[in-house]
Amino acid sequence: MVLPKANLYALRVNLSVAIVAMISNRTIIVNGTLETLSGPEFNWSQQMRGQILASFFYGYIVTQLPGGFLSHRYGGKYVFGIGIFLTALFTLITPLMASWSPYLLIGCRVIEGLFEGVTYPAIHAIWAKWAPPVERTKLATFGFSGSYIGTVLALVISGSLAESTAEWQSIFYVFGSLAVIWFLLWVILVTESPVGHPGITNAELDYIQNSLGYSEDQTKQVHPPWLSIFKSAPVWAIAVAHFVENWGFYTWLTELPTFMTHVLKFHIKEGSFLSALPYLVMGIVVFMGGYFADVLRSNFGVPTVVVRKIFTCGAFALQAIFMIAAGYLMSRVAAIACLTVAVGIGGFAWAGFSVNHLDIAPQFASILMGLSNTFATLPGIISPSLTGVIVSNEDSSGDWQIVFYLAACIYGIGALVYGILASGETQSWATLPGGYHSYNEDPEAD
Repeated sequence: MVLPKANLYALRVNLSVAIVAMISNRTIIVNGTLETLSGPEFNWSQQMRGQILASFFYGYIVTQLPGGFLSHRYGGKYVFGIGIFLTALFTLITPLMASWSPYLLIGCRVIEGLFEGVTYPAIHAIWAKWAPPVERTKLATFGFSGSYIGTVLALVISGSLAESTAEWQSIFYVFGSLAVIWFLLWVILVTESPVGHPGITNAELDYIQNSLGYSEDQTKQVHPPWLSIFKSAPVWAIAVAHFVENWGFYTWLTELPTFMTHVLKFHIKEGSFLSALPYLVMGIVVFMGGYFADVLRSNFGVPTVVVRKIFTCGAFALQAIFMIAAGYLMSRVAAIACLTVAVGIGGFAWAGFSVNHLDIAPQFASILMGLSNTFATLPGIISPSLTGVIVSNEDSSGDWQIVFYLAACIYGIGALVYGILASGETQSWATLPGGYHSYNEDPEAD
């Protein structure tokens, strides 16, 4: 699941670096001197750039719940795979759309968001069938770490491609092509559930499904209790936490290359590399957080709800502190260090709220992820546009400080809400009747 998530985020992130090259002078360093080869290819206003960066999320938010429902009904493998494949196709035509009109570029990104929107719920549908409860945090967060690996690779590679002779267009051609190749491998190699895996033994299958407490056939017969889902406080705790974490994540995912270039005065290639650093740390922290969370639950008997709250609320509190510090200390070293910690420590939160769907309603996890990610997509829409309004002068550290302090306030609110409302137990509306019938007790089993 690491490679699929890496693909997912590479297709999403590439524009954050490409747009800096698209609106900047094309320069080259000759004998230590910066020389301008040509002016910017596009003269878009800050507000237009904010709209372009936010446009992906206009589509992304629409297909979260449909993606969860389709994955619950038909399975996550093809919903996930087709979502990435179609996103890749529109990524390949992004340079053409940009050359014609910024509004066509916005339309192209909206469509990419529509297709990629089904992917996160689909992943939870797959984990609901594959991940035993005692291992699900480390397995799910190991997969989530691919998102940040993809972010790092996309930022670093995009910066190099933007300054190469192939220019910014190559960013979209490279990542779009890689995603198409990945899709072909996904279709051939991946199975929807353990039942369909050609190499799994009955003992392995029995272990997984007995641990889960239900089989794939059982979940197909159960209809989502929509009213109970929407009335559930633990569901809304997850949705709020998901929104909060994504506020900081999406703010810097879209704006960090611009901040590095204009305020900290890094060159595009340097800025893209340093912009990737917080996500490299986050990828490592996500995986470590998942491992430690499962150790606390399985080896030390710490209740699931306590683990989820420690990791989520603790991460939010630390993120708020370092976000305030980053806004107060605007030197190169201090800003990079504080932002790296503030973004990176969010990886621990993913070992809390992001797996919580599987705790409270495993067979409906794809639908709950679709619901929470619907709200978590709002920052992707609001934040770039709001930043475009707040930061009227891209070179003004004072304007950027407001962005930092706003993020810190949102983290504080998220810690409070999740700490009060979250749960770690399977909800009454999510229990399945009958229990699991062991394959080892089936006289007709091979």
